Amino acid sequence: MASFGLPPCAWPTRGHALSRPLFVSSPLLFWGPTLIWASTWHVILYQLAEVPAISAVAWRFALASMLLFAIAAWRGEAWRLPPRLQPWLMLMGGVQFGLNYWSVYEAERYVPSGLVAVVFSLMVFGNAASGAWFFGQPITRRFALSAAVGVTGVALIFWPEVLAAGARPQALLGLAFGLGAMACACAGNALTLMLSRRGVPLVPMLAWGMAYGALSLLLAAGVSGSGWRVGHTAAWWGSLVYLAAVGSVLAFLLYFKLVQREGPAHAALTSIVVPVIALAVSAALEGWRPGLASWVGIALCLGSVYAATRPIRPADETLT
Repeated sequence: MASFGLPPCAWPTRGHALSRPLFVSSPLLFWGPTLIWASTWHVILYQLAEVPAISAVAWRFALASMLLFAIAAWRGEAWRLPPRLQPWLMLMGGVQFGLNYWSVYEAERYVPSGLVAVVFSLMVFGNAASGAWFFGQPITRRFALSAAVGVTGVALIFWPEVLAAGARPQALLGLAFGLGAMACACAGNALTLMLSRRGVPLVPMLAWGMAYGALSLLLAAGVSGSGWRVGHTAAWWGSLVYLAAVGSVLAFLLYFKLVQREGPAHAALTSIVVPVIALAVSAALEGWRPGLASWVGIALCLGSVYAATRPIRPADETLT
């Protein structure tokens, strides 16, 4: 495993009973953030109806960071991490919660959101590669094939939007932003796993990371002229609380617990299932109706995740 120049270290707590880790099953770690992030696609609309995207995401992670610091203090965890770790936390937060989310929203300015979902599903390969290169986690032939089928399924679900992207004059720019967001997500996953494996507790680490991510976005909003705007309706504030407390704090805690336990490749399978469930929400609340290609894509997505998450057999051939 790569150490990135950081020595192993132990992080004491103040002995609070709540600091003891609780066991959460792997299926809950997978389906928890998957279901949550699928719901956030719709909830985000209430944010974007009133403020620019960059400000909405900045306030989301600013509030999430404060909640995580409060949870760390409540659990008796040492949330004041050493100064030598701050550059790493700044890098992780800026990449994972700053550049990643900013690039996603920028991508959707130039190409349909469906194409962004297809590009983002490629994270399953990026996470698998980083897990193999930096942490020695093998990639089986079955996993690689299942991931390819899953990405194909996502592409079929959004096929009309994928075709429509070619007619947009700045489609290549949007595609570049989407690929950049995917790369940032993979890098953020690797940095978070690296820090946690050096003994940094997850809750304070995410608190600092989201704080730095929010700060980077607020600075970018100020420089770009977007301004630090907030909404004024109950729907905006309610959606902000949901996105911060549930979509960020709870979802990322479960997700990175899954990364720690099963590896980044397995965790990235959420990017294949999230669009399927999000479209079910869209069908119920926004009138979306799937065509034949979408139904085939949904079946491929669900089947690929089932195949990829089955117990590994000795006969499965390892690629790395």
